[in-house]
Amino acid sequence: RVRPAGATMGSLGRCLARSLPRGQPGLTRPGPRCYGSAPAALQEKTLVVAKPDAVQRRLLGDIIQRFERRGFKLVAMKLLQVDRRLVDQHYEQLRMRPFYPALVTYMTSGPVVAMVWEGYDVVRCTRAMVGDSNAVGTIRGDLSVHITRNVVHASDSVEAAQREIGFWFQRDELVAWDSRDRDNIYGL
Repeated sequence: RVRPAGATMGSLGRCLARSLPRGQPGLTRPGPRCYGSAPAALQEKTLVVAKPDAVQRRLLGDIIQRFERRGFKLVAMKLLQVDRRLVDQHYEQLRMRPFYPALVTYMTSGPVVAMVWEGYDVVRCTRAMVGDSNAVGTIRGDLSVHITRNVVHASDSVEAAQREIGFWFQRDELVAWDSRDRDNIYGL
């Protein structure tokens, strides 16, 4: 059986492979940095929301496992039924788009799981891990069945992550804890 390109490499390898320009082996361009050492002060947080299709299809374990294997630290998680107010707040920039009513219906159709993950360069690396709905080796590429049912939301910038985390979590819902494996992950 022939496997698609990247099907046999681990998630770090896929992230690194995506940083190479297609057709030009060995040349790198700036891309998601999924590894490296960082002092505690550089720990970022990002929001990941497992959407109703992920919950209905029982994909949470696989989604969470990918973040844990990457070495990111879960600092908040909750299962909730989203209401219109939260969808409007979170997707404010999309309100005038023609697909917005369908998005609201979808996001309020069943429970979601909101999570906050922490780690070095977690926002960019999470975006690479989530990927497009047709990118093999990514959460969406491997688990989504259609672009309108794309399994997860991930913040697209550090600023957006801070804002979005505030929509979904109260400050006291974020748990600060020491990861005993930080030295192994970051080489500190």
